[in-house]
Amino acid sequence: MVGLLEPVPQPVPDKRTPLRKDADISPKSAFLLVPGLVLLVVGFLIPSAAMLFAPPDVPTSEIFARLGDMLADPYDLEVIGRTVGLALAVTIICVVLGFPIAYWLARSPSRWSGVFLAVAIFPLMLSNVVRTFGWLVILGSKGALGQLLVQLGIVDVAPQLLYTKLAIVLGLTQLFLPLAIISCYSAVAQVDPGLDDASRGLGASRIRTMWNVVIPLTMPGIVVAATLVFAGSVTAYTTPYLLGGSSQRMLSTQLFTYASTTVDWASASATALIMTVLVFLVSGLSSLIGRKGATS
Repeated sequence: MVGLLEPVPQPVPDKRTPLRKDADISPKSAFLLVPGLVLLVVGFLIPSAAMLFAPPDVPTSEIFARLGDMLADPYDLEVIGRTVGLALAVTIICVVLGFPIAYWLARSPSRWSGVFLAVAIFPLMLSNVVRTFGWLVILGSKGALGQLLVQLGIVDVAPQLLYTKLAIVLGLTQLFLPLAIISCYSAVAQVDPGLDDASRGLGASRIRTMWNVVIPLTMPGIVVAATLVFAGSVTAYTTPYLLGGSSQRMLSTQLFTYASTTVDWASASATALIMTVLVFLVSGLSSLIGRKGATS
């Protein structure tokens, strides 16, 4: 009875100021936004408004007429199909390779995981031209890869790997793999590692845990990675131009030819419109997939 009459201890109130989601931005914090806003207005909004309201150099009817001709031309359809196909291939490869790397970096208890993450994203600090020229040395007729195949006895003569679809895929994969790793890493890092342990504790294998637990929870990050890689692959110019040459035309190289060589502004505008529609379609589809993955 004595124990029942003892007062129940009350929890000590937390004197720390709770974080409020609706907290007002202080003037000092707002001042930090000024440089970015000025850059956005001067570098993007004003030029976009000027192009929007300026009289067009090419009539809109001519652009859409050229667009119809391109969609009926077998050569242009081949270029569009090649661009979409290579972009999808690069996207799949980057996600398939980038997600396991990101998962290992996020879950590794090693103190060197941060160093490995820095090494994985270090190529982003290099110029695309520099990284692409490295593939010219490797894939050339007398390049390292061809000579290695000859030395191993796989082929008698070094194959022509340059100016092929394989060269473009390798170059674009090396170009955008760090983006896929970063996007997947941020998604995996937000998933509680205890969920993996709980799943394996209930008898699930590592593969089943990865497929049924980790991947659904990280689907928004995977979708972001796929969207970034696909959009970058469709609009990339330097790598397809140097590694694909004139025999493996893509929409980006075709656009450059129309704008700088033949000075065909109608064809250039139609090509840019096709590229924009492709990117928006994939972005919208990715957004729907990401929402379904998040809700499920």
